[in-house]
Amino acid sequence: MSVRNLEPQLIWNHFEDLNAVPRPSKKEERIRQFMVDFGNNLGLETIVDKIGNVIIKKPATAGMENRETVILQGHVDMVHQKNNDTDFDFNTQGIQSYIDGEWVKAKGTTLGADNGMGVAAAMSLLSSNDFVHPALEALFTTDEETGMTGAMYLDGSLLTGKVLLNLDTEDDDEFSVGCAGGIDTNTSYKYNTENVPADYTGFTLNLNGLKGGHSGMDIHLGRGNANILMNRLIYEATQKFDVRISELEGGSLRNAIPRESFGTVVIPTNEKDKFISFFNEFTALLKFENSSSEPGMEVILEETSLPSKMITKAHQSKILSVIYTTPNGVWKMSEKIEGLVETSSSFAKVIIRDGEFITKSLQRSMVEAGKNDIANALRLTYELIGADVVQNGDYPGWAPNPNSKILKVLEATYIRMFNEQPKVQACHAGLECGILSEHILDCDMISFGPTIKNPHSPDEKVNIASVQKFWNFLLEVLKETPVKA
Repeated sequence: MSVRNLEPQLIWNHFEDLNAVPRPSKKEERIRQFMVDFGNNLGLETIVDKIGNVIIKKPATAGMENRETVILQGHVDMVHQKNNDTDFDFNTQGIQSYIDGEWVKAKGTTLGADNGMGVAAAMSLLSSNDFVHPALEALFTTDEETGMTGAMYLDGSLLTGKVLLNLDTEDDDEFSVGCAGGIDTNTSYKYNTENVPADYTGFTLNLNGLKGGHSGMDIHLGRGNANILMNRLIYEATQKFDVRISELEGGSLRNAIPRESFGTVVIPTNEKDKFISFFNEFTALLKFENSSSEPGMEVILEETSLPSKMITKAHQSKILSVIYTTPNGVWKMSEKIEGLVETSSSFAKVIIRDGEFITKSLQRSMVEAGKNDIANALRLTYELIGADVVQNGDYPGWAPNPNSKILKVLEATYIRMFNEQPKVQACHAGLECGILSEHILDCDMISFGPTIKNPHSPDEKVNIASVQKFWNFLLEVLKETPVKA
């Protein structure tokens, strides 16, 4: 069965159309033009603001003119991640989705359900005249995944809506009413190299098979971080042998938990056999320690041709030490909301190559002071070794509104439709609502969506039944939109 034949076919067909268009963050030219063509072909007012967000407006259906205009908001970019053994070019190929039981997945890559399902739902309402709704303003933001620049530089004067439905939450029984803010920490450090002696042997290290995932939504699950695990392995090896790094790279995107790390190291040939024995023993320990959270973890050691350069011992010691002390994972749990991560950091990327050591990490917090605290911890840690530190991409969190009218509408509608109480909570991911509220004043905002698992990883999947549930719920919510004040 084709994904396009799933119900509701309207959403799934728009989703497949989206997935046919390459849409990585920072390279949204094609998807932007796709959305502009979509709006124009429907004869609807279509606007592109100065940063590249697309706004498509549709009048209310008969009898709904007195209801508040609703902004349907989603982001058009997606995280591009693939398995190491998957041959795929995100710049030229469309996502290859398929049905696996109760889920839709992609073949070896991220699926793009984050936030393609929300965008497809908005497109469905714009393209069909079969549903009752108030006036709609569909806001398709750009570059959400790598800095939220679309939300940051939105021209809010182009929008009149007083209710915003952010269609970017990933459990169909949850409403998000608040989210974490974030900041990126990027570091660079110049190191010295020396020639590799002829009596050394080269080895490649390959740590892979980790689950990865969303560095906000999944940070509390205790999943392995490939950068942290690889550093621990090499550090322990240097305590016994003259192991030197020639080059190393781990992780990929700033907002994804690193799944893989690869490197080349060298060691005196006369220590080779003992090093191999140590490697086998220590990797067995790592696998045992992570057997529950990372059952697929693999660490492979293979002899390779001898590289020409290696890091000097003094600089390598600094690099391994600073990685070892880099904050990673949950920093603090919320004291006000049970089970909610308040502050965290994800050590996203490491590159050691050609005399430069580079890292990228992302700090998040529900509390501005907490965000500043952990960002300072990162900055000061790397400044101690003389690294250059740049912190940017700072965006605010979204504070819950206890008097939200649209929340009351969603709660009452959900209970009526599904005979159960929805979960109303804040999330540790970075939603755009906090930023959008600074540009769209006096706007009542809430976030919800279908069930999506493992976003930002090649294991991403969306539950088929939840898409139907989400769609039916969205249609009912639009019928109950508050009357204009």
